[in-house]
Amino acid sequence: MKKSFVPAIGLLLFSQSLMATSFTFTAIPDEDESQLRTRFEKVALYLEQELGVDVNYVPVKSYSAAITAFRNNQVQLAWFGGLSGVQARRLIPGSQAIAQGYEDQFFKSYIIAHTSTGLQSAEQFPDIDDLTFTFGSKGSTSGRLMPQYFIEQHLNKKPQEAFKRVGFSGDHSRTIAQVQAGAYQVGAVNYKVWDSTLAAGKIDQTKVRVIWESPSYPDYQWTIRAGVEDQFGEGFIKKVKQALLNMDDPELLASFPRSSFIEAENSDYQPVEDVAKQIGLID
Repeated sequence: MKKSFVPAIGLLLFSQSLMATSFTFTAIPDEDESQLRTRFEKVALYLEQELGVDVNYVPVKSYSAAITAFRNNQVQLAWFGGLSGVQARRLIPGSQAIAQGYEDQFFKSYIIAHTSTGLQSAEQFPDIDDLTFTFGSKGSTSGRLMPQYFIEQHLNKKPQEAFKRVGFSGDHSRTIAQVQAGAYQVGAVNYKVWDSTLAAGKIDQTKVRVIWESPSYPDYQWTIRAGVEDQFGEGFIKKVKQALLNMDDPELLASFPRSSFIEAENSDYQPVEDVAKQIGLID
């Protein structure tokens, strides 16, 4: 059976009948949209088989749109980054982080640089003052929140003070492309996206290289919305959680890419919330 998806139009307008009969989920748009669509349509099929209800994947155009859809009950489940998950759960108290990738316990960011800078890979934080710098999305944990924190810790300056020009590419794939093209001299990127893009042969290492690897921090997770059992019945959260933990199809896991999914809870992401408060991204 070919699985359909609900197109992303504005703030995701749904008919009442669709919301009444479908379990819907979304994901932050951290990579190329076509890759995300391929991945999550397969996840929708898997969840539909495991849960016994109609499941639809709803693509969104931005991190903030994913949070808005979750807040408005247009989706009941979301694959969030660390920061977007914290923001969504603060908006809808009682929502729960239920599963994370094994690797998400110790996620990392890379600082990458165009080779024209002459910067080389080193354990020490690089001297990147007065260069041009791009983050990913403004709401990204690995592409903005944690890199900004490390920049402020090591350079003792806000990014706007440290760099000649600061940009936000929108997602990790664009960050790589922009630094490789020389549009920005340096950037911050999710290590998983870099590694998978490199493995796919889409990075020219004569033009761009990794110059620093961050300490680890908690990141991505599946978060389910409070009140979902009012629609789908008692015990539904446990069923969804178990379906995610049981996801062992190598092709599905490789598309994330994750080796497996493990249990998660809201308290796992307290370090992310603390950093977001410290650098002023949330109150």
